[in-house]
Amino acid sequence: MNQAFSQPPTAGARRQPTQQRSQERLDRILAAAKELIAGTGSDRVKMSEIAALADISIGSLYQYFPDKSAVVRTLAQRYNAESHRCIAEALASVNDLESLRIAYDSLVDQYYELLLAEPVMRDIWSGMQADKQLMALELEESRACGALLAAAMQRVSPGADAEKIAFSAFLIWQLGEATMRLAIALERAEGQALVAIYKRMSWREMAEP
Repeated sequence: MNQAFSQPPTAGARRQPTQQRSQERLDRILAAAKELIAGTGSDRVKMSEIAALADISIGSLYQYFPDKSAVVRTLAQRYNAESHRCIAEALASVNDLESLRIAYDSLVDQYYELLLAEPVMRDIWSGMQADKQLMALELEESRACGALLAAAMQRVSPGADAEKIAFSAFLIWQLGEATMRLAIALERAEGQALVAIYKRMSWREMAEP
């Protein structure tokens, strides 16, 4: 498969890669942005710095992205695409309450650890409320992941009301995003305690939809 089609969409980008060379240049831009954001935070990163580290001209960079916010949104989209793939895989084999509990607990723990390990993800998610387009991306992702969770819950409880399950799963996922933002802002022990409480609260809803 052409590499240009193996990557998630780049809605924040002006120029959509259609050839191998263009895709490689886009990947260099995003890798450079990720490295710079990890070092200083997105607020301090300049487009000129991204261009220099990616070894392209500033004019070429602007052909791909109109501004730094578009770069950050594209990074968020890529993280979302990978997250969605992992969630779909983890929930695909769920067919009873125990397998749902194990898969869900594992996903929550993995997401928390990933946010702690990835400064770029922390930067993006901590600034979510200040960017309306990032907020829209988060809401879209919560709906998509909530739908995956709802499908697993419905398999476990086939007689339950489908609409209620859909609302519950959507809320569980959106509250999870808020919980994670709070948890990573705190000391590790306190953050872990909050994540554990969130899992218990959401599990009660999933177990009795």
